[in-house]
Amino acid sequence: MIGASDIEGEHVRYSDGPTVHCDIRVEASPARVWALVSDIALPARLSPELQHAAWLDGADRPVAGARFEGHNRHPQVGEWRTVSYVVEVDEERVFAWAVTDADGRYGEPAVDPAKPLASWRYELQAEGEGTRLRQSASLGPGPSGVTQAIDRWPDREEAIIDFRLAELRAGMETTLQGIKALAERTG
Repeated sequence: MIGASDIEGEHVRYSDGPTVHCDIRVEASPARVWALVSDIALPARLSPELQHAAWLDGADRPVAGARFEGHNRHPQVGEWRTVSYVVEVDEERVFAWAVTDADGRYGEPAVDPAKPLASWRYELQAEGEGTRLRQSASLGPGPSGVTQAIDRWPDREEAIIDFRLAELRAGMETTLQGIKALAERTG
């Protein structure tokens, strides 16, 4: 498993769109891995932050433009709901979504997927008999809990971002290990 920040070691600013990603090799076909990563309810079983996810507007799978809501919990910021928009789907290769603050928890309600509070992505690549799975997340550009913390402590912006990226990386590692275990389970 490899975890990394795409701009690690630099002076990280929220306006840079800091990104973190993790990769894992899964001993299962891309089709098997895709069936797991395209199930939006699965990460709630694995993630320390996402508690529940459900499709909206009659959607039942990832297609560009489909929406789903996520219910999250964090020990420092409590509970909140997001609405995500599927922004890219290439079956068995890419599933990406933009997370918006539809309820206005971090300011005015924001539902523009071009200005998300975060963007998430799964990428799958066939690798021999298995699959290389990458999960990534980018912060911003919309307001979020991270921007609230930065507004409160602007001199700590880099530390706040580093802390959040480390949290996201840990959650991704847990999620990817869970996906790997499920995909490789026989029977």
